[in-house]
Amino acid sequence: MATIPSKIFLCSSTPKPLFPAVTSSPSSHFLSLSKVNNKPTKLITFNGTSRFLARASSSPAAQFSANIGDILSDVSVFTAAGQPVLFKDLWDQNEGVAVVALLRHFGCFCCWELVSALKEAKPKFDSAGVKLIAVGVGTPDKARILGERLPFPMDSLYADPERKAYDVLGLYYGLGRTFFNPASAKVFSRLDKVKKAMENYTINATPDDASSVLQQGGMFVFKGKQLLYARKDEGTGDHASLDDVFDVC
Repeated sequence: MATIPSKIFLCSSTPKPLFPAVTSSPSSHFLSLSKVNNKPTKLITFNGTSRFLARASSSPAAQFSANIGDILSDVSVFTAAGQPVLFKDLWDQNEGVAVVALLRHFGCFCCWELVSALKEAKPKFDSAGVKLIAVGVGTPDKARILGERLPFPMDSLYADPERKAYDVLGLYYGLGRTFFNPASAKVFSRLDKVKKAMENYTINATPDDASSVLQQGGMFVFKGKQLLYARKDEGTGDHASLDDVFDVC
């Protein structure tokens, strides 16, 4: 499992640097406890409760709050049809296994390649009882453009126009990550797949909010609310291996 160089913590009032978090173990895809010390940069509110959120920053270990599944469950996204839905309603929160792929945005050609790979892998995950969920930055109409033209099952596609889930998970954001990160060079080894995925591509799937194109994605595996696997894209096109993801499931 790849490490995730970031920090994230949430609290209900004044932030303290002793909040329990989760760190990846070198011998397992499962996670163990550690501590996080970070400064919050954004205040978010779920169900009337305000929490401070720390944006991603450099760290040698993967760190998430121990109850990240509970926190994420209250995040609201939209179906491709435009209906609001909470994360906790996307899969069985007790024992259900779900792979949550967070795309950069619906107009990203590298994301069209990733969604194409998800579509090809979906029967394999379905047969293992694993639910595949793709979430992208943009409005539901942008999600429908990708879903219709690629195509991809609409009932597995969700829109997060305000990037709420991305903030909670501390995914990378910025000009450098989007255009200049060395990890993006990996896409050159997959140019044939990118070209094939873009046969029906249109730039019209790009979010109207220009700042959204600077968002990076990631891949997460949950069993109920327990986080089993987490990988944050270091740069554009730096996607997780779906074989590695399947092995975790």
